[in-house]
Amino acid sequence: MNGFDFDIIQRSWVYLFRDGMAFTLKLTVLSAAGGLVLGTLLAMCRLSGIRPLAAAAGVYVNLLRALPLILVIFWFYFLVPYIGAWLTGADRPISVGGFTSALITFTLFEAAYFCEIMRAGIQSIPRGQVAAGSALGLTYWQVMASIVLPQAFRNMTPILLTQTIVLFQDTSLVYVLSLTDFLGAASKVAQRDGRLIEMYLFVAVVYFIMSYGASLFVRYLRQRTHIAR
Repeated sequence: MNGFDFDIIQRSWVYLFRDGMAFTLKLTVLSAAGGLVLGTLLAMCRLSGIRPLAAAAGVYVNLLRALPLILVIFWFYFLVPYIGAWLTGADRPISVGGFTSALITFTLFEAAYFCEIMRAGIQSIPRGQVAAGSALGLTYWQVMASIVLPQAFRNMTPILLTQTIVLFQDTSLVYVLSLTDFLGAASKVAQRDGRLIEMYLFVAVVYFIMSYGASLFVRYLRQRTHIAR
């Protein structure tokens, strides 16, 4: 250990957390929020009685869940500018930026996983409550919004948070796009000062502490939810 220079952490921790970790947390929160909204809509589509709508949602979910995330990141990074040009009628690809591309990628990708979580939560609600809502004259979407979804969200909150922890870890893959997330910031410092082992070890420790601490909170929340039932 005498050859290690851990002072590099003290010299660069402001940059690592102010720029790198802030980027990682921002991408995680926005992607989780967008993915949850889109995933809930997909879950409702999959459970609806409209077969073409349910089939289309099923194809989307199964396709995204069957692809490696790193491949989806590269795919959207190069494809989104062309999609933007097609939507706007521009003559050349539109520059959307690395962060926007990553946000779109993670939102669409995580929506497939949040969809299955919410679908399980919706199916956990007794069918009698849905029938009661229909008997009161509520439409399918009104029953979902007023009766089913509030209970489904409550039941699935621990699992949704667990998936968010996985998302937090997966955001480190934007490093391949040269974005300055926490891992990317650490890599730049490591390459600059030639201290790869120290920096990557520090990154591993930080990810472990944050992920394990969040998992303990999820475990506590799951126990509280179980007691409340």
